Amino acid sequence: MPETPENRLKRLQIRSWRRGMKEMDLILGTYADSELADMDADTLNRFESLLEENDQDLYPWFTCQVDCPAKHRQILDKIRLAEKFR
Repeated sequence: MPETPENRLKRLQIRSWRRGMKEMDLILGTYADSELADMDADTLNRFESLLEENDQDLYPWFTCQVDCPAKHRQILDKIRLAEKFR
């Protein structure tokens, strides 16, 4: 049985808050709380793909210590922009 849109949003929200690295929990969890419900299908897919990455890779990408892969650049820029205005 296919996953319902509501279940997908709940699953992504939980995955955003239960990362394993507190810094990424706060960044991704807060972003998911404020933005997840308003994301279009493409952005949801990009966010879900980002959540599949390891925190040890994500944090340096998020903080611009290391260049992130091109496939994640757009969603990371959105998250950075949202963090900037919190």
